[in-house]
Amino acid sequence: MDPVFLNQAGGLSMAERRIVAEMLGKAGRIDEAIELLVPHLEESSLLSVLVDITDGQGRDERVLELIAPLADHARQARGEEHREYAFPDAQKLQARVLERAGRADEAIRILGRDIAGHHLLEQDTLTVYAGLLARHGRLDELRELTAVQDAHTVLDIYAGALRSHGRAEEAEAVMRDAIAADDWVGYRAWLSSMLLAEGRLDDAIAVAEPGFSWYDCSNLLAPLVYPLLDRPEELLHLVEHPMVVPHHGHEEFQHWWRAWALAGLGRVDEAITVAGLDRPWTDPRIVKADLLRRAGRLDAAADELRALSTIKAREELCEVLVLQGRADEAIAVHPTVAEQRAAEPKRKPVPLSENGYSLEPPN
Repeated sequence: MDPVFLNQAGGLSMAERRIVAEMLGKAGRIDEAIELLVPHLEESSLLSVLVDITDGQGRDERVLELIAPLADHARQARGEEHREYAFPDAQKLQARVLERAGRADEAIRILGRDIAGHHLLEQDTLTVYAGLLARHGRLDELRELTAVQDAHTVLDIYAGALRSHGRAEEAEAVMRDAIAADDWVGYRAWLSSMLLAEGRLDDAIAVAEPGFSWYDCSNLLAPLVYPLLDRPEELLHLVEHPMVVPHHGHEEFQHWWRAWALAGLGRVDEAITVAGLDRPWTDPRIVKADLLRRAGRLDAAADELRALSTIKAREELCEVLVLQGRADEAIAVHPTVAEQRAAEPKRKPVPLSENGYSLEPPN
């Protein structure tokens, strides 16, 4: 690296150093990138950059030399009464580099020893270890891990490994036994998604239905809905399940999903009614155009959007025209960046106190 640049690099912020290292890596100047990062590897994000930019570049042994003392430091810090969380990712990153260097057995041995000795700074290191076992077919060790560690963290990895090895019935049995013993939402979410992927929609519904009316992220309906967005008949079957009811102020999701299914089946008028076009945050003509497009009625969707002529409508119209094979017209109608910025809502200036903080409470 140019000595002048090295001198200048000393004044770089961590964010700037990361950007420069990534640019050097993309330019194939890997050794220079490593040299730039080495003095600052105590910064966790830069250690991750080091691992990322050297992937496939023949520098794994050098990277392992640099990571080893940091990973050892992390192990020692875990056992101290007053922990300091330097190098929290070092153990995981060490295992990652060992694996890609063809030394997966060593990575498994080292992380396994760390887990057995409780020498972990971050819980997700356990997930990394379980993933290692799964990728390398160590299913017996993975099964044993689920018995002695947090099953909420690793049981789905074990079940997924069974399935990927052609043992789907065993994977299903593992999760059904777990649900019987500990009816945790994560077990139901994994099993219902697996059953859906196997084409067993009714079985997936039976597993997930206790959570169909739960709130937000605990709702087990959404993980089944999204894979079915392009399968309107099955989607309608799902959202018309009797336990799918409006709840907790989020009824628009169920209405929209049902409308999307109806439109996909060509039942546009019903879809428009179900979508609830009187909602104040939704422009009804854009929603209508979206449903028309979903039903394959592209000319009608384009007419709705042309009549509206807002920035959002022009963005949507561009997509419709592309679907019609009218690329030149799509490019012409799409709003410019300046128009998009001008259409963004302007924030009202907030009065500030002498210390620079807002005098108004947050919204």
